[in-house]
Amino acid sequence: MRMQFWKKTVDDIYSDNPPHQPVAIELWKAVKRHNLTKRWLMKIIDEREKNLDDKAYRNIQELENYAENTQSSLLYLTLEILGIKDLHADHAASHIGKAQGIVTCLRATPYHGTRRRVFLPMDICMLHGVSQEDFLRKNQDKNVRDVIYDIASQAHLHLKHARTFHKSVPVKAFPAFLQTVTLEDYLKKIQQVDFDIFHPSLQQRSTLLPLSLYIQSWRKRY
Repeated sequence: MRMQFWKKTVDDIYSDNPPHQPVAIELWKAVKRHNLTKRWLMKIIDEREKNLDDKAYRNIQELENYAENTQSSLLYLTLEILGIKDLHADHAASHIGKAQGIVTCLRATPYHGTRRRVFLPMDICMLHGVSQEDFLRKNQDKNVRDVIYDIASQAHLHLKHARTFHKSVPVKAFPAFLQTVTLEDYLKKIQQVDFDIFHPSLQQRSTLLPLSLYIQSWRKRY
């Protein structure tokens, strides 16, 4: 019902008839002000609706598709708000969104484990002979860490691909991509603890993160 509400709400917003609901009204204002593309909003809703049963991803591609339709769609909307219409920026946004989705899945693994749920791609788990029960028991064997290594490596590859467009992406688009700082910070931390997804240090806040964000913004990089 919640997804149906938002589908109808988006339809009404683009018909210039938003419901009297605070979020819907603000979204309608943003759509009018920045001429936001309806397709990206609907992709986010449709993808979340497909995942309401909260099952584990069958493979890494399924996780990437979810990230593309949610995280990347948000980035496309952010680029539109910044007034950016550029193919290279879109390519970068696609890869950064996928990296964001993969890292989010990794970071949430300990939290989901406390609720006896595991969403990590099943194909990579099977490749290393790891079961969902291994994660629920917080197993730290090498094959469990190998699963995390493979998934984290995929996120790192997407960041690397996104940065190949750096010289072609308009500088005005860089604020939309500052989340790469937090993604890289997490990927470095997980490497330092030898891909132990349950290491306590991964649950701690990075006190230097605001400074890193400022420096990256000042350097006009992502």
